Amino acid sequence: MSENVQAAKTPRKSGAANEVVEIIKTVVYALLIALFLRVIFFQPYTIPSASMEPNLYEGDYIIVSKYTYGWSRYSVPFGPPLGDGRLFAHSPHRGDIVVFKLPSDTHIDYVKRLIGLPGDRIQMKNGLLYVNGAQVPRKYLGTVKEDSGYGFVRDVFHFRETLPGGKSYTTNDFGPDGELDNTQAFVVPEGEYFMMGDNRDNSSDSRVAPANGGVGFVPAENLEGKAQIILLSWYPGASLFKPWTWIMNARPSRFFHILD
Repeated sequence: MSENVQAAKTPRKSGAANEVVEIIKTVVYALLIALFLRVIFFQPYTIPSASMEPNLYEGDYIIVSKYTYGWSRYSVPFGPPLGDGRLFAHSPHRGDIVVFKLPSDTHIDYVKRLIGLPGDRIQMKNGLLYVNGAQVPRKYLGTVKEDSGYGFVRDVFHFRETLPGGKSYTTNDFGPDGELDNTQAFVVPEGEYFMMGDNRDNSSDSRVAPANGGVGFVPAENLEGKAQIILLSWYPGASLFKPWTWIMNARPSRFFHILD
């Protein structure tokens, strides 16, 4: 009788073990598929600052297409030394919103708008953007009040700016006398790009040298992809560990918003 009981238990143990193995295999396959999609096609990023307002807000959760510009070593997590250049490279367009590795510290991801292509001459004069000696036209859209976060409210001017080639988008401006409203003329080197934030007076970008905490010129291999869509968005204060904030702090008006 005892032999029959033992014989009945053995398949159960074997079945349980097989089930555990199958679960582990499923998880591994799912992780490999997710890694493949992340490396080859799309990657999510969270916007951590206000430098791209009014188009990207802190708390926006964006999806970046990695295939748009081809792949470099920085398309792979941790940026292994796979060689220089890009595989199946495609040139970005002026006006694209680009996620890239900060040249001075490739552990850090930045998101800015591509303003200058190789060979372009970029300059700010009295708060106006000039590309190759010509002022980029902009249209005044109005003024809004914004809480600076430092105890006072200030006026923020909105302009619709149109780059050579026709790309148009809205910028924030605090006035024509900011620290970065008058710059030297930057000539973009071959194989590099000039990036600027849409929040013109609140963005450390290619107008600021890396030695001063800025971006400087961005090499082509540092480009990770083009920002395509705001998938989800939350006001500051939302936390993974506070589930009620997932709803209370949500910004549904920004969900599934296609980026300019």
